Amino acid sequence: MPPSSAVKERREKYTEVLRAIQDLDEFTTQEVRLHCVEAKASFITRLLKQLHREGILQVRDGSEHETYLWTGLKASFIDEDWISRQLDGDQVTQSPLEERPRERLLKLGAGNLRTSELLAILIRSGRKGESAVQAGQRVANRFSERLDSLRSLSPIELKKISGAVSEVAYCQIMAGIELGRRVAESLQQHGLRQDKLNCTAAAIEYCTRHFSRLVVDACQEEFHIVTLDTKLQPISIHQITVGTLDSSLVHPREVFRPAIREAASSILLVHNHPSGDPTPSSQDRAVTERLKRAGELIGIQVIDHIIVASRGCVSLAEN
Repeated sequence: MPPSSAVKERREKYTEVLRAIQDLDEFTTQEVRLHCVEAKASFITRLLKQLHREGILQVRDGSEHETYLWTGLKASFIDEDWISRQLDGDQVTQSPLEERPRERLLKLGAGNLRTSELLAILIRSGRKGESAVQAGQRVANRFSERLDSLRSLSPIELKKISGAVSEVAYCQIMAGIELGRRVAESLQQHGLRQDKLNCTAAAIEYCTRHFSRLVVDACQEEFHIVTLDTKLQPISIHQITVGTLDSSLVHPREVFRPAIREAASSILLVHNHPSGDPTPSSQDRAVTERLKRAGELIGIQVIDHIIVASRGCVSLAEN
């Protein structure tokens, strides 16, 4: 069957099912099937499930058979536009196989894909006039300088950038961002011993990698310690306090307890400045000196105190 005939046949099936449910308040797949001649039960099932995934339909709780109801999106739902997106939107399939994002990921690995291609995979399908690849490129261009800002957008805000970003695509993008953050956090916890913090530059580079969340996400000051073994290799990271840094909050007992438990030889102090300015305050210096003295008494050295901020990192030992 020529491609044009196949597209025409699919359009007729979509139209038949959507017209069947337009005037129904609630319905099952079996009830919709009674109103359709061309569309088979499997096609109807897939279509209704897709409308449900996109938030256009919802499933009534407690129904014996899966019963669908329209959501508030019915008023703005235009079936012709929706059908066109199903038929024409995913223009990725029209590109050569070796150029498609999913195929490139399988061949080259995710790390070798452009940001726009990763976004296209998460967006999955486009709409009429804009493919998933084009949508990914549009979003990537908007956030080329601050990709981290993408995670703070609402579904409406992201859809304004590209109409191809459906509610489902938005959820997939946000889930991908969060999963990436958790993987990075896991690597941080389990890959600690690969580093050796034997100089200020190494300590700053380590904090830049392992405490990036404090720069991007944290709205308050957080105080952490990194416990170190005799070779100055990190053992683990511990959050001590959240809130304005002062001597009353950062008590030596709380700071050195995990270090003693892990038989650490020394510790690295780390905290953030949400303002973005890493310049040490007089309070930062006072806390550092107090903890250094406490460490000398119990035999656990404080090797440095690193302040992380959006405008860079500062070492109090060097400063």
